Amino acid sequence: MAFEDIGIDLGTASVQVCVEGHGIVLEEPSVVAVNTKNNTICAVGEEAYKMIGRTPAYIRAIHPLEDGVISSYEVAEKMVQYFLKKCCKNSVLKPRVVLCVPSGVTEVEARAVVDAAVASGARRVYLIEEPVAAALGADIDISQPNGRMVVDIGGGTTDIAVISLSGVVTKSSIKLAGQKMDQAVIRYIRQSRGILIGAKTAEQIKKEIGSVYMEEGDPDPSMEAKGRDLALGLPRKFTITRRELTPVLQEMALQIIQSVQSVVERTPPELVGDIFVNGLLLTGGGAMIDGLDRFIQARTRIRAVLAKDPVRCVARGTVKAFQLLDVLQDGFFTPSIHIH
Repeated sequence: MAFEDIGIDLGTASVQVCVEGHGIVLEEPSVVAVNTKNNTICAVGEEAYKMIGRTPAYIRAIHPLEDGVISSYEVAEKMVQYFLKKCCKNSVLKPRVVLCVPSGVTEVEARAVVDAAVASGARRVYLIEEPVAAALGADIDISQPNGRMVVDIGGGTTDIAVISLSGVVTKSSIKLAGQKMDQAVIRYIRQSRGILIGAKTAEQIKKEIGSVYMEEGDPDPSMEAKGRDLALGLPRKFTITRRELTPVLQEMALQIIQSVQSVVERTPPELVGDIFVNGLLLTGGGAMIDGLDRFIQARTRIRAVLAKDPVRCVARGTVKAFQLLDVLQDGFFTPSIHIH
């Protein structure tokens, strides 16, 4: 089977690979385990993720992307290479690849992403901004003269864009998303309980009982978790409730809302009217936290709608972009970083 067109959502937390006609063929954490003694790769993806917090000192589980951009070029190249080979085992032809980047990516950062894909065997590489890919993946017709606002909350960045007539009108990208929320949970439990928990436990707490919007009478589930008592240095159990955690997560969500308001302020009035009618489209794994849509709606007075499959919207949109290469305006695909 020869896969010629591949879309990759190269996220801070996970990598999704989508192939035209086959849908999403791979979805794994963007983690690489490196042996620092001989500088070799021990594991990539799911295997490496299982090693986080459980490795000897000389093996490091690395996230090659931080805040949506490549922080370790060599490791990122090995990771992309591994995933492409996994998807194109029997392919003779080198694939064309569309890669997602945050809205605020610099040319240097974009070049690093392109180079990593080319070194991994791509024939031609295009870059697409995450909110645009998310809109395409959510089946929005972006070619119409109708303002649509997309808020894509990933693992490392939140990207906000207003799209009309196949062009980005206004946009913003902030380095605050799912992982920063996890860090806020870790800080809170450390300060309130004197217990240190790991990133995996924090993510589990956020997903299971985390909420950014609670009203009187809403259910208040609790969760038991384990960590290390900082005073005694011993394992300790603790219980945390949703209501206790809500203000911690709300603080993070408010920064996203401020960015949404900033983008709206810079958007032409006619398009603001469209956004008021169409609502905000929320995509990305970070958008799935309980109550975020209601919290955004309460603060901005704009209806917030969670996409049908928010986690996979961006990956699906990357493949759809191949059908629109001649239509999409500059800003979606930047000509200076095409590789032929």
